Amino acid sequence: MRRSILGPSLAVATLALALAGCGTTSDTGSASVSPSSSPTPSKTRSACTAKETLAATDSNGTFCLTTGNTVRILLDGTTARPWTPVKTAGSGLEATNSGILIRPGDASNAFKAVSAGTVKLTSSRPLCATAPHKISCKGIQEWSVTVVVSK
Repeated sequence: MRRSILGPSLAVATLALALAGCGTTSDTGSASVSPSSSPTPSKTRSACTAKETLAATDSNGTFCLTTGNTVRILLDGTTARPWTPVKTAGSGLEATNSGILIRPGDASNAFKAVSAGTVKLTSSRPLCATAPHKISCKGIQEWSVTVVVSK
C-alpha cells in the first residue's frame, strides 16, 4: 500500500501562499505630493519616562524630570542583603530630604532637579545573604538609572 502525501503537501502550499500575501498593501488613494513640498522631519526623542518614584524594578531605565520637580529612590533591602547608598554621576540633580524613615538595608534618597542635565544614579547589593560559617556567593546585584533633567 502506498501512502499519499498530497494532504500535507497541500497544507504546506496553502500556508506558503497565505504568508506570501502578508505584509503587502497597495495604495489606491489619489493624494499627490508636489515636487516643492518635502516631508516634515519627525521629532525623535529618546525613550524617556516621567516617574516620581524609582524602585529596584526600574533598573537600566531612562527617566525624565523637569527642573523644580523631585524624584525619590526607594530600594527595599534587608540587613543580610543591604543596598549601598545611591551614588550620582552627572549634573542636574541635588540631594534633598527624602522625608521617609527607612529600615536597615534599604536605600532611600530624594533628588531635586535644579538644572538641565543628565545624571546616572547607581547602587548595588549582594545577591546572597552572608552568614558566618555558611556557604555564600560573591555576586552583586547592580542598580542604575539615567535621569534626564530638562527646563
